[in-house]
Amino acid sequence: MATRVLEMTFVTALSQKSTMNVTNVKDPFTGAEAAALMDAIIAANIFTTDTGVLASKSSARIITTDTADLSLL
Repeated sequence: MATRVLEMTFVTALSQKSTMNVTNVKDPFTGAEAAALMDAIIAANIFTTDTGVLASKSSARIITTDTADLSLL
């Protein structure tokens, strides 16, 4: 079974990178949707890191992992 994770990387107030993951993202999920979500997260200003608040977007990607169970006979 395949799982999809949206990985969003932000730049903090002290110019460091901070990554946030969202599991089970829908398919398809566009770059425009990722940008809008990241803008909303920044605007809400509810996440703080050791290097300050999330200040801007850096990158976003979807990571797909396919897992197959094996029979141990």
